[in-house]
Amino acid sequence: MFGPHVTNLGDDDRSFTSRHVAYYERRARGGCGLIVTEGASVHSSDWPYERAPLATNCGAGWRAIADACHAHGSLVVAGLDHAGGQGSSAYSQLPLWAPSRVPEVNSREVPKWMEADDISAVIDGFGDAARVAVSSGCDGVEINAGQHSLVRQFMSGLTNHRGDEYADRMLFARRVIEAVRTATGPTAIVGLRLSCDELAPWAGITPEMAPGIAAELAAAGLDYVVVVRGSIFSVEKTRPDFHEPTGFNIDVCRAVRAAVPATTAVFLQGSIVDIGQAEWAITDGVCDGVEMTRAQIADPDLGSKVSADAIDTIRPCIRCNQTCQVRDARNPIVTCVGEPTSGHESSDPDWYARAPHSRRVLVVGGGVAGLEAARVAATRGHRVTIREADERVGGLASVAGPGAALVDWLVARNGELGVSIETSNRDTDRTGFDVVIQATGSRRGTPDHTIDSDVDVIDIADVRRGLRDIPNEGSVVVLDPIGGPIGVALAEELGARATLVTPDNIAGNELSRTGDLAPANVRLAQRGVEIRRRSVVRSISRRGDGFVVRVQDRFSGVVTELEAVAVVDAGFRLPTDPIDGAVPVGDCVAPRTILEAVLEGRRAAADI
Repeated sequence: MFGPHVTNLGDDDRSFTSRHVAYYERRARGGCGLIVTEGASVHSSDWPYERAPLATNCGAGWRAIADACHAHGSLVVAGLDHAGGQGSSAYSQLPLWAPSRVPEVNSREVPKWMEADDISAVIDGFGDAARVAVSSGCDGVEINAGQHSLVRQFMSGLTNHRGDEYADRMLFARRVIEAVRTATGPTAIVGLRLSCDELAPWAGITPEMAPGIAAELAAAGLDYVVVVRGSIFSVEKTRPDFHEPTGFNIDVCRAVRAAVPATTAVFLQGSIVDIGQAEWAITDGVCDGVEMTRAQIADPDLGSKVSADAIDTIRPCIRCNQTCQVRDARNPIVTCVGEPTSGHESSDPDWYARAPHSRRVLVVGGGVAGLEAARVAATRGHRVTIREADERVGGLASVAGPGAALVDWLVARNGELGVSIETSNRDTDRTGFDVVIQATGSRRGTPDHTIDSDVDVIDIADVRRGLRDIPNEGSVVVLDPIGGPIGVALAEELGARATLVTPDNIAGNELSRTGDLAPANVRLAQRGVEIRRRSVVRSISRRGDGFVVRVQDRFSGVVTELEAVAVVDAGFRLPTDPIDGAVPVGDCVAPRTILEAVLEGRRAAADI
């Protein structure tokens, strides 16, 4: 299953676009069996994010998506949604609708208690949306009772405090399913995305309750159930990043599978990105099918590669969440750091078109940008050599963060293509080569604070490369002006020995984009890390056998001294020096993320 998720591929009138069609068609062409489209709001009271589809405007889009995907043998199911109290009033300028007056966790907005007419209108909206979807060629519909879902809010003691007939917390869900089944008829697929663990056992749905809930709702007319988790208090837990283990819904999914009749299929969801785990889950009776959404954003040919017994060639999903989680105010287009064409299928060129003439290509630098440039150039028919100054390729991505799996994949593909990889080689002589691509990465930035001449500040890149050691005992100050994952990760590893210095009001400020902000701060607290918030470094000097870091509070101006046996710089980086006549890509242009490295490597290779 390619599950429903926010794409931001829509337009201003809240309908599906040709970009949606290309996006879903690519997964169908790549062998996906069941595609569930981005959730469409079933009623105009719901406008949860700016480009959220509205079901009444989606008929033509559903038709185009269904026609494109059916041509490759995939089933197409329309996602139906209403975010309820987890929505937004920013676009509609109308109150949120919810079962009870429970404030939205992020915006703190108090929703409107739904009246009987409101409830009836939304139930009718689900039925009307289902009728439009099926009449437009979709094979069925999926009702969202998972994250950002009004249906789940009626089912949960966290959000349903009603005293009327809807105090029966299953009533709204049953009536929605009945309305949808009546609208679609007996032959269309009707599925339910069901939160089976709200991670709030004091009042929410628990794994012990989930099998009974699933069985009750299956009897109302469901063909399948997707087992998910999460609630208003745990948005980040529905699709967590690499810090959480894969397959976290396996146990509750197995219990649901045992509780519902065999005629109702059960799908496992929960960071399933590995084919081996997916196959095991099916053969071991955990589920009947597996949702692998992020995995198919990372490699749209996943299904075909499994069928062809080419599992080793599947581009890995590293679960970084950096570009596939796009439900934020920036409105970015969904994509993948390792496969930037995802989300841009209708506009990107064919990167792998055969070049008219074979060239000798030298790639200086074997980080992600260089490896991707080499892979694409070799695929296009060029003869490629990579020269890497270090003993191994991969750059910082291979030693910091979750990117090592992607690096390994790139190395393997280059090997299959006959790319020559020379390590411990700093030679930039272009003799014998037609084209030189520079991918030499970044270097440590210039600090904006005073550092005495006898002070040795450790570059975090050297720590990760194994070139520098941190003392085994004593306090360590980690300077993190960026607020990204690198400095936070080191502080987490050091635990109570670490003092993390950040200019922001919260540690890891930029992790909000990946959903790891709250979890990261929980991990830091659990490990006993001291966090110096709103602090700007002014100077670093030696004191005895250690160092003293003077930091100034951005608001009060108060200066504090922090003593440590070591200081680690996890700050901004600068490009390495240019090579005359070379095409620069990645961090040697401007230090950024894996996404830009991969994309610029492709572009340079495609231009040869």
